[in-house]
Amino acid sequence: MSKTLLIVFVKNIKLGKVKTRLAKTIGTEAAFQVYKHLVEITENVTNQISSDKTIYFSDVIIEEKWPKTLKNVQKGADLGQKMQNSFEKGFKSGFQKIILIGSDLPDISTQIIQKGFDELNNNEVVFGPAEDGGYYLVGMTKKHYSVFKNKHWSTNDLLEKTLIELTEKRIGFSLLETLNDIDTIEDLERSSIYDEIKHVI
Repeated sequence: MSKTLLIVFVKNIKLGKVKTRLAKTIGTEAAFQVYKHLVEITENVTNQISSDKTIYFSDVIIEEKWPKTLKNVQKGADLGQKMQNSFEKGFKSGFQKIILIGSDLPDISTQIIQKGFDELNNNEVVFGPAEDGGYYLVGMTKKHYSVFKNKHWSTNDLLEKTLIELTEKRIGFSLLETLNDIDTIEDLERSSIYDEIKHVI
């Protein structure tokens, strides 16, 4: 077992259940195809990471995805609880540096994830800021679970408020480059995958 763990949160790819904000504009079938493509990108990138990995599905484990990789189902009343529970399981298993990412990032790369682990050599928390004001990556070396508590998810000041809270508690953090995660048609249109995926819209 390595000392580092990469957690990937994935929604089960079900028609009408993924990218619902995007689906309001382009329809459920197109949103389904977009998310399917994003998950493929995520799987290809994370398979190149040498750290241990655990894939957390939203509803049910899909064995065909990430073969020979540990898989679980997300548990918790909201996103914060689900993330906290996954970190807790990782720390209990003996991992010293844990990073969690989502699966709607067209520009995620092995270099960004590795930079996240590197940043945890000098800081207890690391974030990958998203263009919408949230974050696409969070990593920790200690159980700073206040990050996950009493937060309004999917708001444009989520990361800002979280960083203020950490600063007040004098908890060291670092930031990676800002990426675009795909939630709306505007996100998709300015993304790096738009030209290759626009035929499904």
